[in-house]
Amino acid sequence: MKAMQQLSSKTLVLTESNIDTDQIIPARFLTTTSRDGLDESAFADWRFAADGSAREDCVLNDPQAREREILVAGENFGCGSSREHAVWALTQFGFRVVISSRVADIFRANALKNGLLAIEVDTDTHAWLLANPGAELSVDVEACTLTLPDGQSIGFELDPFARTCLLEGVDALGYLLGQEEAIAAYEQAREAA
Repeated sequence: MKAMQQLSSKTLVLTESNIDTDQIIPARFLTTTSRDGLDESAFADWRFAADGSAREDCVLNDPQAREREILVAGENFGCGSSREHAVWALTQFGFRVVISSRVADIFRANALKNGLLAIEVDTDTHAWLLANPGAELSVDVEACTLTLPDGQSIGFELDPFARTCLLEGVDALGYLLGQEEAIAAYEQAREAA
């Protein structure tokens, strides 16, 4: 995982509400335990016609879509089954942040474990973001703030452990492995007692 202290990017907006994990990555692509290539399966049924040709009307097929690291989506993003592949597909596509007025709990947990920051904002901010695709936003993970183009700063909630992992660019296992010396010292102290 890549560390994320601060990030600035234009947004890619999907206005649809209730985007579920099967829309993010259809079940037929869940036959792998590797993340490699899942970007091609991200939103496959939205991006491609039945014959495999790219749909011209899908914003995800715009050449600039891969340059956008912030996805703004309609309400209740990531609902449905708890497939971690959905998060993998989004991060492989290039997204580092997802913003909605509501993010499904299981999706949020999977996202944070895999270096994708899921941010919930109030309904007024959400409505503005949906109405202004391509807005340049800044995210500060340390301060837990989202800054809009007009300079307005909006706070968001983030679990302290998830924040640490995002800042350090590690998952839970990576964090534990980074504590090897402290763990060894603790074990030695317990054995001596």
